[in-house]
Amino acid sequence: MSELLPAPPRSVVVLKLSALGDVCHTLPVVRTLQRAWPQAHFTWIIGRAEAGFLERIQDIEFVEFDKRAGVAGYRAVRAALRDRRIDLLLHMQFAWRASLVAATLRAPIKLGYDRERALDLQWLFTTDRIAPAPHEHVMDALFGFARRLGVEQREYRWDIPLPEDARQYAVRHIPDGQPALIISPCSSHVLRNWHAAGYAAVGDHAAGNLGLRVLICGGRTALEHRMGAEIAARMRAPCTNLIGQDTLLEFYATLARARVLVTPDSGPAHMATSLGVPVVGLYAATNPARSGPFFSRDLCVDRFDAAARRYLGRPAAELPWRTKIERPGVMNLIEPVEVIAQLEAALSRPHGLNPQSRAVAVSGAAPSAR
Repeated sequence: MSELLPAPPRSVVVLKLSALGDVCHTLPVVRTLQRAWPQAHFTWIIGRAEAGFLERIQDIEFVEFDKRAGVAGYRAVRAALRDRRIDLLLHMQFAWRASLVAATLRAPIKLGYDRERALDLQWLFTTDRIAPAPHEHVMDALFGFARRLGVEQREYRWDIPLPEDARQYAVRHIPDGQPALIISPCSSHVLRNWHAAGYAAVGDHAAGNLGLRVLICGGRTALEHRMGAEIAARMRAPCTNLIGQDTLLEFYATLARARVLVTPDSGPAHMATSLGVPVVGLYAATNPARSGPFFSRDLCVDRFDAAARRYLGRPAAELPWRTKIERPGVMNLIEPVEVIAQLEAALSRPHGLNPQSRAVAVSGAAPSAR
């Protein structure tokens, strides 16, 4: 244990509302603490969409926060936990709405980020803070909460259950014995997206030269539908365009059967990480050292430094760690030949090397590659 927490807590509340990628970063930290404190009850205050993704986990209680409900959303969380003894609150999100949730809860220890990283005045809503650590990956920063509590060993385990109908959906689209590439072309941040011509070139190479089944996956927005249709139209090889046709859990089940994922900085990159699926991440607008797929950072096409020099006039090493270069045209710095090279590198790795199955527990940060 630590001087902050001399005895194991009985009740732990995790406050991390969104988004899917950050939830995927947070879950192994929770698993690590569950392993350290097997008698503790864990409650996670989480956003509605993210709750739908994780709610089948049996050993964590989920309390949904509906940000669209306004004041009623805060009251609902408070009502759900009003009579609960909370020994430890892990305030893992620096956003005003998360801090307002934290303010409604009573706990002797409210642990948040260090002063430098506690954006939106998060430090005003905590009693204690994790140690400063500049230039950390997002997941490493979250593991700082475990370190502050005296838990040094990590467990990279997710164990997100899937319903049988989602598994069957995935089998229909990626049958046994058919290695597949999933292209998830869109981030929720439009200026992080690559172009359809590039994805089509990569898809054609994957199908024609590497023997991969090519699937295009994404959500239901008009932008995603347009992108998927354009990629499919530009490809010479056959592909399956599933954009807008699956649920989140059906996509996750399909991703679990994929051989590799190609995607920009997006939630699917971190969902694939949780499944042990190699990720070829496309990074120019953001820094993969900070937000890249945790076990596949060496597979990323990293043009962030080139973007920094072109758009900001200085190398990435001189920029504040959280800098984003979301400028029109920035993703055009990425060339298809670079993506193809990383795709082939991903395929050279042993298939099915999954951090879940290894139940890894090691001290310090993970290596940049599996």
